[in-house]
Amino acid sequence: MDQFKQISTFVDVIAKGSLSAAARAEGIAPAMIGRRLDALEERLGVKLLQRTTRKIALTHEGTAFLEDCQRILAELEDAETAVSERSAHATGHLLISAPAGFGRQHVAPLLPSFLAEHRDLTLTLSLNDRVVDLIGEGIDVAIRIASLSDSNLIGVKLADNKRVVVASPAYLKRHGTPRSLDELAKHNCLAISSDGSQRGWTFRQNGKNVTLKVAGNMVCNDGEVLHDWALAGKGLAWRSMWEVGTEIESGQLQTVLDEFAAPGNDIYAVFAQRRHLPLRIRALVDFLRRAYALPEYWRKVG
Repeated sequence: MDQFKQISTFVDVIAKGSLSAAARAEGIAPAMIGRRLDALEERLGVKLLQRTTRKIALTHEGTAFLEDCQRILAELEDAETAVSERSAHATGHLLISAPAGFGRQHVAPLLPSFLAEHRDLTLTLSLNDRVVDLIGEGIDVAIRIASLSDSNLIGVKLADNKRVVVASPAYLKRHGTPRSLDELAKHNCLAISSDGSQRGWTFRQNGKNVTLKVAGNMVCNDGEVLHDWALAGKGLAWRSMWEVGTEIESGQLQTVLDEFAAPGNDIYAVFAQRRHLPLRIRALVDFLRRAYALPEYWRKVG
């Protein structure tokens, strides 16, 4: 047990960046952390860390040993998870990340029902529009509306989605319906911006994806605001079906340029690669897939 504690302490110190941070996380004095590291180095007969009062640095031997320790601890966690899952009873805490708009409309409202099915689970939902670092931030599962590019992650498709150009009937009556991509230049396009730069609208034309910079008198970094502006008849907006599907069905919004729609920007649950996926993650992914698969779901919310 002492040997295992020494190894786990060594990994924690590197992960947290200092002895004091590791000690705070464990609720003990930094001197105790230092004694564990001293005992580990003495037992191995090798220097693993260069330590000063301000920082720590791995030696060459420490770097190699850290990789082995991380692998061993991960395998131990996987083994424990595999054993606990045999009871088919999801427990523990889930940290979930989702885009702000989609999370408010299509994740948060479902979570009370999910917890009612899994009463020994707790969860934290974090809503933001940046691409989170799942491993670095300790996130169990992230909802993403994009193709998966990180090979260290696994994505499970939850639902289809595509983006469409929409406008209110009143706007189209006043300004006409665009029939080609070139005609977008004649319309007030409600664009989204992020980090001070305006995002383009992507279409499919002549077998290729094309991204166009559009222009209008109103730009915002919040998609929900663009949605409201479109409903108010202020211009054209390029929005996801999960956001505007209900208004399209009710006739409050109409789609245009459908023949130029680009391939779908589908909805995924993303999590880090693991040999044994914790049951709490599997339970959430299965729950969301079942909910989104119901045709009436997308008619009830949006």
